[in-house]
Formats: sequence, structure tokens, C-alpha cells
Amino acid sequence: MSTTQQPNASNGGKARYIMIGGFLGAGKTTAVGRLARQLTDGGMRVGLITNDQGRELVDTLTLRAQGFETAEILGGCFCCRFNSLIEASQKLCAKTRPDVFIAEPVGSCTDLVATVTYPLRRLYGDDFTVAPVSVMVDPVRALRVLGVEKGGGFSEKVAYIYAKQLEEADLIVINKSDLLDAARLKALRAALAAKFPRTEVLAVSARRGTNLDAWFARLTSETQAARRTMEVDYDLYADGEALMGWLNCTVRLTATKLFDADSLLQQLAGEIQKRLQAQQAEIAHLKMTFSADGDHVAVANLVRNDFVPELSLKLGEPVKEGELIVNLRAEASPDALAATVKESVPAIAAKFPTLQATLDHLEHFRPGRPNPTHRDQQAV
Repeated sequence: MSTTQQPNASNGGKARYIMIGGFLGAGKTTAVGRLARQLTDGGMRVGLITNDQGRELVDTLTLRAQGFETAEILGGCFCCRFNSLIEASQKLCAKTRPDVFIAEPVGSCTDLVATVTYPLRRLYGDDFTVAPVSVMVDPVRALRVLGVEKGGGFSEKVAYIYAKQLEEADLIVINKSDLLDAARLKALRAALAAKFPRTEVLAVSARRGTNLDAWFARLTSETQAARRTMEVDYDLYADGEALMGWLNCTVRLTATKLFDADSLLQQLAGEIQKRLQAQQAEIAHLKMTFSADGDHVAVANLVRNDFVPELSLKLGEPVKEGELIVNLRAEASPDALAATVKESVPAIAAKFPTLQATLDHLEHFRPGRPNPTHRDQQAV
């Protein structure tokens, strides 16, 4: 793709709207950051919109730390907060007049074509061109959900949401493809093609930057095709979301001696993982950030019970204080998640001399029933 192409010029002054979805832990935020960097380096103005059921969102802090203008839609998915999505776009327009908006929806939501992109085309077609909708998957999780391999997984109702996300995709993007050898990647491609035969499947690694150019070229040049939307059982959808526990919290960490925040994040992720495994609670995504000054941020991720916690960003030097943000989503009760985090934080803090951990904010809940603002069965 030509990174100097200007969407506003080529689309009659319209901004481009790109939505990158996928289940919790698929690697959406890393991909959004990669795409935003490529577009920015090519001279385009980019506005990012993140989304969550609660507040204190790791994704927003991570993207802002990379220097991107980022707005948040909190308290519900884009589908239920459609007017807030438009307001966020308008605020970004007033501030930086983006050529491209990149939106990252909540990882437990589906039916976004009927409730977001089609209404956007109908109501604001003079302002936006809408790119094909991408749905990313973690390859190991996808192999298990599709029944190709055995391993820890979600209950049937949560898996229903996962499958519906894939069904509505214009592009299914196998992320972290470097985790699979050629045989396993071939098996996953075959399973996706068998279940979703009309949908093109791409394989990339957002972390490593592999095979991204062809995908990004599609997002910046093609327009979402019009078709009838899928059928969704909203009772089953609501039941699936209600099985997920949601926890966001912030913790203030202070010490009189320097401590290694990178090590603390990795150890804390491991402690939370161990405790949830003992409860047989399936982790969808654990994301944590540690910020010493608001600009330099360390980020830890854990995307499955049997995965190794990893640091995607590191501070690289010891500190004496900072803010820890924890976003945890798992198929478990919110109370169990809260107890796990409340026990894990002081247990790990005690391993660092003079370190004190003060809980500033904690919210834990189950997502409410989705109630879309709009639902268009066909695109205009």
C-alpha cells in the first residue's frame, strides 16, 4: 500500500472508518497501534476510539502512550452507545480532523455490522466511508473453540458470541500466526473455511509485524460490501455475556527503594493466573499497565489459562512509584475475580522491599443485556 495515500482526498473529503474486532485476547490493540503508526508515518491524521464495559481502560493508556489521539466509549459496547461513538468522532474531528478513525470494540460483543457500521453508513454516509470489518482471532483459542484441538475453553453460550463474531466478519484475521507451525495453521484455515466459506481468511502477526501490509491495504482502500446481516439470538447473546466476569482496578504503588516494575507485572500476572486456574476459571484476557509518569508504560498480557504471561512493553529501569491498572475478564463470578486480585496484589508487593500497594479504584460486574441503539438488516 502507498502510505502517502490520503483517504480524504480520494473519498471526496470523507474520513475512513475502520473497525477491528475480535474476542478478548485476540491482539486487537497491538494491531490498532501498528496500523495507526503506519498511517501516521505516511502523513495521515488518525483518531482512535477504544471501548469497554467499565472504566480505567488499559487499551486507552497503551495507545495514548504511543502518542495517538484516543477517545474512550465506556459503560457499554459501541452498539449500545452509538450516539457516544458519534460524539467521540466529532470531538476528535474538532481536535485533529482525522483522515482515518480506527475503532476497537469490546471483545465480548457481536452484531456490530447491523448495529454500528450499517447505521453509520445510513446516517453519516456523507461523512464516512466504511472499511471491511476485520475480526481477529488468537490462533490457539480458535483451534479449541472450533473443535480442532483440545484444551481449556469457554462454555457453550460464551462460544456462541465467539462464533457470531466470526460469522459477521468481512475479513477473519488469524493473529499471532507465528505461534503455529505450518500444519496447525493449515488446519485452522481449513476449519474457518469450512464454517465460514464466504469469508476471506488472512494470517498475520501484529506483534512481529508479519504480513500486515496486505491487510492494512484492504482496510485503507476497500469499502465494506453490502449484504443482509446475520440472525442473532439476543437472549443467548445476553446469557453468554452474563457468564463473563469483568474487573477493572487501579492501584498506587510506592516504595522508598527502587523496584523492578517489569518484574512485578510479570509476577502479578502469574499469581492471578495460578489462583484462577485453581478455581477452574477460564481467563479470556488479563491486561495490566504500570505507568511511572504517564508517558513511559509497561504492559503485561495473559490471554489463556495455559499461556505464559508476557510483557509487550517494558519500562526497562527501576522506579519508586507509579500507577498499576488491571483489566481482567474471565468466565467466573465478578466476586471471585475481585477476591483474586485483592489477594494477589499484596502477595506480590510483599516480595519487593518497602513497596506499599494502595487500592484506589475497583469495579467488578457482569455485562448487562445488549440493547442496540439501531439495528439495520441491510446496508444503505
